[in-house]
Amino acid sequence: MPINRLRLGYLPLIDAAPLIVAHEMGFAAEEGLDLDLIRLSAWAQSRDMLGAGMIDAAHMLVPMPIGQALGLGPRLPAFDLVMFLSQGGQAVVVNTRIEENLREIGHGFDFADARAAGLALRRAVPGGLRVGVPFHFSTQYELISHWLTACGFTPDQLDLITVPPPMMARAMAAGEVDAFCVGEPWCSFAVERGIAALLLPGRAIWAAPPEKGLVLRRDLTEARPDETGALMRAMWRAGQWLDQPEHRGTAAEILSRGEYLDLPSELAERGLTGRMLISSSGELRRAPGFIAFNNGAASFPWKSIAALIASRIAERRGLEPLAAMQMAMGHFRTDLYRKHLRPAGAPLPGASSRIEGALAEDRVVPAEKGQMILRADSFFDGFTFEPPNPDSSAD
Repeated sequence: MPINRLRLGYLPLIDAAPLIVAHEMGFAAEEGLDLDLIRLSAWAQSRDMLGAGMIDAAHMLVPMPIGQALGLGPRLPAFDLVMFLSQGGQAVVVNTRIEENLREIGHGFDFADARAAGLALRRAVPGGLRVGVPFHFSTQYELISHWLTACGFTPDQLDLITVPPPMMARAMAAGEVDAFCVGEPWCSFAVERGIAALLLPGRAIWAAPPEKGLVLRRDLTEARPDETGALMRAMWRAGQWLDQPEHRGTAAEILSRGEYLDLPSELAERGLTGRMLISSSGELRRAPGFIAFNNGAASFPWKSIAALIASRIAERRGLEPLAAMQMAMGHFRTDLYRKHLRPAGAPLPGASSRIEGALAEDRVVPAEKGQMILRADSFFDGFTFEPPNPDSSAD
């Protein structure tokens, strides 16, 4: 089999695991690919390098190609998100001053109840709150905005500040942010430094928050379909391997190496296993399903998620919502997911859109062939979202 070399950009987070595992465990080689993994430092760098053709594909925040599709980024060739790489894996942390205030009013830091945590935070911080997020088009931005406004913060009381993930702890130590929401291991890194406490996992706000996607330029998916399919299958197989609990320790060891996260393996392992130390005093909390890569259709790029995120961006930016939703849905390529992963045996939903937030628990549903399990995807406050013109047939 001829070997095709692809350059993939990633940021040092545990949700980059599918790229790293596909390379290290041979899933990419078995698909005829040689992956050149390029560690990046900021999400704008990922976007710009992909747009310039300096990398062939990117591990990217799910809302970023939506922002591009809506004309809210630099003028670059069209981006397509062909699959999700992860759901969850992010957490909210607060600085030690806020932690003390929360404990004084009796908050128990159960790391589970989003409403209780949000209401307690509103009492503990009567004024404004500066929250670090990794990018202005990010799942973290959506989680924080939805959660804190539902718990009593007004938009003018929230200052969401963009900080690259590896710089979050430094920004908090410097007093630039009071709290932040980012993917692991950077929350645990701040706890280890004694400057923060974990307040919530992202899944407590939205049970299935899509975190990172595999994003390619559309001209590459059209000109090189065989390589696109091979890359998607390698990522999907890596995700299957990662979702086996007995593999998470090995994954943590691989990710922690100097060329990847360059951190102690126990920091990477916390987010991968959901066994979280929430404070420097050593309090342990268990967060089952903290991150998923494939299980429960976690990698399927629902068009309804594109519409949901686009509707919120449109509201904030003064865009026409329906046009924004329809534009964004065209860049979540469920057609390519079906085409390239059907031969690999991936379970495929019968539709490409659904009502988001409707599943309070995991559910068995009909698939293209037989049945499949969908992960619970409810919001803590009961919010649901129905996309325009739901697609009830496979595309």
